[in-house]
Amino acid sequence: MSRAKTTQTPPPRATIRDVASAAKTGKTSVSRYLNGEQHLLSDALKERIERAIALLDYQPSQMARSLKSGQTRLIGLIIADITNPYSVEVMRGVEAACRQQGLTLLVCNTNNELNQEKHYLQLLSSYRVDGIVINAVGMREDAISALQQSPVPMVLIDRKVNNFSCDVIGLNNVDATRTVTQHLLQQGFEAILFLSEPMTINTRLVRLHTFLQEMQHQPHKFAAQGEVELSDSQGLETLLRDFADRYADKRRAVISVNGALTLVIARAMRRIGMVWGKDIGLLGFDDLEWAELAGVGITTLKQPTYDMGYAALEQLVTRIQGSNEPIQEHAFPGELIVRGSTTLA
Repeated sequence: MSRAKTTQTPPPRATIRDVASAAKTGKTSVSRYLNGEQHLLSDALKERIERAIALLDYQPSQMARSLKSGQTRLIGLIIADITNPYSVEVMRGVEAACRQQGLTLLVCNTNNELNQEKHYLQLLSSYRVDGIVINAVGMREDAISALQQSPVPMVLIDRKVNNFSCDVIGLNNVDATRTVTQHLLQQGFEAILFLSEPMTINTRLVRLHTFLQEMQHQPHKFAAQGEVELSDSQGLETLLRDFADRYADKRRAVISVNGALTLVIARAMRRIGMVWGKDIGLLGFDDLEWAELAGVGITTLKQPTYDMGYAALEQLVTRIQGSNEPIQEHAFPGELIVRGSTTLA
């Protein structure tokens, strides 16, 4: 005969009524204890409630508390590309600030897809998050419309969106680009190629325009620009070869618009036998851990990404608390880290 399997039914979750009964008090006193109003209770009563909560393993219903208070204590973070080390550092800063504020972070990765960004905006709104930090995908009209329609307080990080009034935390891209361009000029480079992913993001546009403006003041220097998808290895190799051939008699250098592209450029240079620090200069925005280990080292523009993430959450909290101060745009300074790739002999 087969013996029927029996399953144990888990014990019912303790309720606030159970805690009150075990502590020999009323539900009002327990609610005050849970809601941070412990100063209204005697020390003896607080101790009884604390013991009862531990004994019963009581877990308050966050949903019920949020419905009562009107706040969920949830924060959304929409990241454009979670595989990018920049994004990881931003997330660390936001998460650290959330812990400091007693908030819980929900992270969404759009993989640079606009439809995913719109989906997560709607999803986080349905979860009734108190606010959202967003690393926006792009500047298309439908993306801007999705942002404008969201009722949730937001702070943009890194990527400013035109025609969308919102606090922005990011790098001082104008000063940073001037710094890197002037560094290359001071190092004696005569032809500089600015390489970027497609110009769908405000940050990239600002860096390119600033670079071109700086080069306009150098009548005997040569500025070039190119756009490439990260996956287009052949196109990138062609851009690099054409630049090197066109300015074969000049001291040449490449500026990379971000860390993800810097890695792709470094690999392409290796494949075509182009050595940074010897044949050509190389400088990239974002200071990645491997940059100091790659050949003679790659010069980078370091962003305080952790601090930017932390500041974004702090600014968001002020909006959640009802601040009506004018829109803030906090631009952090960058730091030039000079290595062998831009110090050609």
